[in-house]
Amino acid sequence: MINIALYEPEIPPNTGNIIRLCANTGSILHLIKPLGFNLDDKQLRRAGLDYREYAEVKTYDSYKQMLDIINPETTYLFTTKGSLPHSEVKYKPKDLLVFGPETRGLPNKILTTVDENHRIRIPMLHQSRSLNLSNAAAIAVYEAWRQFGYQSAIIEPYLRGEPFLQDPADK
Repeated sequence: MINIALYEPEIPPNTGNIIRLCANTGSILHLIKPLGFNLDDKQLRRAGLDYREYAEVKTYDSYKQMLDIINPETTYLFTTKGSLPHSEVKYKPKDLLVFGPETRGLPNKILTTVDENHRIRIPMLHQSRSLNLSNAAAIAVYEAWRQFGYQSAIIEPYLRGEPFLQDPADK
C-alpha cells in the first residue's frame, strides 16, 4: 500500500489520526525528525485510539535517510504551492506521499527535489489557506486506495462482525 511521510510533524492529534488512517488502510507511516512531540504523547495516543499496534510507523533522522531506506517508486509532495490536483495523479502501491509541518508546510529544499508535476494540491476554495494535515492525508490516501480498487478492504457494512442494518427479527 501507499507510504505516507510526515516531515517534522508538530501536532500530536494529527499524527495520531494518521496512525489510525494507516491502520485502517494498510498504509505505512514514515515520521521525519524532529517531531514536535514524543511518540508516547497522551494526545497522540488518544487520537490514534488502540490502532497503534495495527499500524506500521517508522522514524528517520532526515528526509534523505528516509528516501535512501524506502526507495519509493514515485514521490509526491502535497503542498499549497502545487498545481496538479490530487485526483489527477495515477498512484502506484509503493508511492510516497509527503506532507509538511502543520504551521509552515514543506520547505523549498524539499519542494525542489521533485518536478512540478509531483507537487500536488488538494483543491479548496480561493479564500482557504490550507487543510488540516490529517484530513489532507486521508483525502490523498483514500484517492490512491480508490484507484487500487480498495485492495483488501471490507466493503460491506459491518459493525462488530454483524451486519448493522440487519433487522434482528430477520435472524
